[in-house]
Amino acid sequence: MDEFTDKCRIIEEILADRGYPKELGTMIARELGTPSTMNRMIAYLLSAEPGSAEEIVDEMLAIIADRDKWREKKINEYYNWRSINS
Repeated sequence: MDEFTDKCRIIEEILADRGYPKELGTMIARELGTPSTMNRMIAYLLSAEPGSAEEIVDEMLAIIADRDKWREKKINEYYNWRSINS
């Protein structure tokens, strides 16, 4: 089993144990897209114990926003470096 599938299964199990449908876990894992962002979601689910599906989805969106900001920062750093070194 690959890492993505393993993390997806963990999210599904955590949510199923809390009474949410497995499909919610599958959707969240697909939206997060990477094992590192899934690790953040797993840590959140285990530590914060959210009270509703809305809170879980809000955290997913926050994690995705952080990932996108980080990606944009790295792209900008690359192009800044290229402009300085060309």
